[in-house]
Amino acid sequence: MTETTGPIQREAGPGAGNDPVPGPAIRVEGIRKAFGPTVALNDLALTIAAGESHAILGENGAGKSTLVKLLSGLVQPDAGTIEVFGAPVRLRDPRAAHQLGLRTAFQEISLVRDLTVAQNFLLMEEPLSFAGTIRRRRADREVRDTLAGLGLGTIDPRTRVRSLDLATRQKLEIARAVSRKPRILLLDEPTAALSARDVEWLAGLIADMKRRGTTIVLISHRMQDVRDFCSRMTILRNGRAVGTHAVADLSDETVIELMIGRSLDVVFPPRPSRPPREAWAAPALAADGFATAGAGPVSFDLMPGEILGVAALQGMGQQELFLSLFGARPKTAGSLRVRGETASFRSPADAVDPRWGLGLVPEDRKTEGLFLDLDGRENTVLPSLARFTRSGLVDAGSEHAAVSAALGAVQVAERALWTPVRQFSGGNQQKIVLAKWLLAGGPVLLLFDPTRGVDVGTKAEIYHLMRDYADRGGAILFHSTDIAELVNLSDRVMVLYRGRPAAMLGGADITDTGIMRAAVGQAGEGGGAHVRH
Repeated sequence: MTETTGPIQREAGPGAGNDPVPGPAIRVEGIRKAFGPTVALNDLALTIAAGESHAILGENGAGKSTLVKLLSGLVQPDAGTIEVFGAPVRLRDPRAAHQLGLRTAFQEISLVRDLTVAQNFLLMEEPLSFAGTIRRRRADREVRDTLAGLGLGTIDPRTRVRSLDLATRQKLEIARAVSRKPRILLLDEPTAALSARDVEWLAGLIADMKRRGTTIVLISHRMQDVRDFCSRMTILRNGRAVGTHAVADLSDETVIELMIGRSLDVVFPPRPSRPPREAWAAPALAADGFATAGAGPVSFDLMPGEILGVAALQGMGQQELFLSLFGARPKTAGSLRVRGETASFRSPADAVDPRWGLGLVPEDRKTEGLFLDLDGRENTVLPSLARFTRSGLVDAGSEHAAVSAALGAVQVAERALWTPVRQFSGGNQQKIVLAKWLLAGGPVLLLFDPTRGVDVGTKAEIYHLMRDYADRGGAILFHSTDIAELVNLSDRVMVLYRGRPAAMLGGADITDTGIMRAAVGQAGEGGGAHVRH
C-alpha cells in the first residue's frame, strides 16, 4: 500500500504517530441521548485506548450510529461526558471534532452528489487566491495527487459524485476521512458496499494507519471485518454497553447472543421440498435474450415459489439488469413475460402497476427506496394507494389497518405509522421498504443486496420474510454480495460474468466454490447466455 502522503493531509498533532498521549483516545461516561420518546443511548460508558483498533457492534437501533454522530459533532448528548485523549471536550459541531483530529467515514454517504470529487474533498477547505477565489486547478491537482496516494488514481477529481456507483462513493467517503491524517478514524460500516477487492484496499489503508498509531473505531455487522481489523470490541444493546472483550476471546455465536440478548439457533430458514419444475405453473417472470446497456443478453425462468439467486462480482452487470427489469433503465433487446403475458416497462410506474406487480428493494434504501421525510405509513402505502382510494378520497381506516398489519409482519414498531422514516435505524428502514412491497402483494420481488448494512438479527428476519413470501407463491430474484446468503437461501443461482450468465447452479452444485469459479469466468466466458436449466 502506498504511503498516504499528499497535500491534503493537514491534521497531524498530539497523539498522532508515535507521540505520547495523556489518556485513552476516547472515554464516554453516563452518555444519554433521546430523540423524542426514543432513547438511543442510555447511560453509556465506553473506553477506547489510544492507538488501538476497536470495534463497536450491536443490532440496528442499539445506539451505534448515534454514538458515531456524537463523536463526529453532529448531535450533542443530553447528559454525560466525553473525553478525547484525557481532556473533557464538547463537540458542538463537526469542525470541533476535526480540530481534535476526529474524522468519520459514514455508511450513509455524506458526499454532496451534485458536486465534483474535488469539491467534496476540499469542501470548506479549498485553496484560495489572494482575492479570495477558489483555485480550481490547484484543487483538482491536490485531490488527484491525494487519490493516487490512496490507491484511487483512476478516479477523475472533476467527476460529479452523482455519476459514480455506490462502491466508488463509499471508497471516496473513506479516502476523504483518511486523507486528513486523523488521530482518531471512525469507520461506520465501511465495507457494506465494497467488493472483496475493495475490502483488500481498505485493509491496506487500515494497516498503514495502525503503523502510524492512529486510533481506529470500526462499526460493522460483518464479523470477518471485526476479526481482520480489530483487537478489541464493545457490544451495545438497547443503548448500553454490555461488555468489552478481546476479539479473539469470543466466538461469533457468543457475539450474536450478546448483541440480541438471546440465542439465535437458526439463521437461514430451511428450503422446502419442491415439485418437479414441469409441474409448476407458468413462470412468474421470464426473460428471453433480455439486454440493457451493461448487461445481457440474459434468459431465465423464475417460477412461483422460487428464490433465484444472482451472483456476480462487482460491476458485472447485476445492477443494470435489476434496474432494467424494473423499468428504470431502457431495454435494448429481448423480451420479458410476467405470468405468461408479454410485458414492456418504460418506467418503474409500469412495473408496479397492479397488472404486473413487480417490486424492487434497491441497493441504496435512503436515496432509491424511501422518502425519508415521510412517515412509515406514507412510504408503505405508496405503491398500493389506489387500492384504498374511492372517488379521489382515501379510506383512511382501511389504509391504516393494512399498513399496520404490513409493518407488524416485518416487526417494525407501531410508531412508524406516524414517525418520519429518517428517525429509524438502517435495519428498520430496510424492513419498511420490504413492508411496502409485501403490502402491494405483487407476484415478483427483485431484491438487490437486501441485507446490506443491517445487523445479524434483522438479517435473519429478512431471510424468513423472503422464504415466507416464496412459500405463499411469490417469486424472488435475489442478488447478494454475501455468497453465504446465496448458497443458503436460493433454490437456484444464476452467475453473471461480464454481464452474461456464466452458469445456472442448482441443488448440490450451489456452493461457495461453484459460485466463485463461475463468477471469475472459469465456467466459460459468455457461453451461458441462455442457461435456463
